[in-house]
Amino acid sequence: MHRLAIFASGTGSNAKKIIEYFKDNAHIEIALVVSNKKDAGVLPMAQSHDVPQLVINRSQFYDTQSILDELKTQQIDFIILAGFLWLIPNYLVNAYGGRMVNIHPALLPKYGGKGMYGMHVHRAVKAAGDKESGMTIHWVNQQYDEGATIFQARCEINEQDTAEDIAKKVLQLEHKHFAPVVEKILLN
Repeated sequence: MHRLAIFASGTGSNAKKIIEYFKDNAHIEIALVVSNKKDAGVLPMAQSHDVPQLVINRSQFYDTQSILDELKTQQIDFIILAGFLWLIPNYLVNAYGGRMVNIHPALLPKYGGKGMYGMHVHRAVKAAGDKESGMTIHWVNQQYDEGATIFQARCEINEQDTAEDIAKKVLQLEHKHFAPVVEKILLN
């Protein structure tokens, strides 16, 4: 049985889709949701699905390895970053090398890096006049959005699309593909 932790900072719409996707899976369990915001929407959502939650603070995350100890205690063997906005510290990247993935709302390597998240990405795509956007699932390394690409899905952008329209299209791709790609990684 694979025991997964989802790290999220926001509402948790991707986390929700992942939890629902693996709800009755005999081989994969979402065992923990970790957030760096005590008022993040992902926390009550996880609670409503009976998934334990852990709220962490910056000092705890960067100045100690207590999160690693907790992940070991919970027997977590794979981490999914689903809208988690902090850079992952080296000790955690090293401990979960090849066992930690992130989703990014653009076609990396374009529109990646520090500060490129959420609507910042979609506004940049719109401002550049790109004809397509999409999402990237990639391995996590010590840099924002620079780990090797695992999977990308694309959507067309029309001239009249706003940044909000682009965000909706990309989110649909994320919801459709994230959980199945994780499943394929774990079961192949």
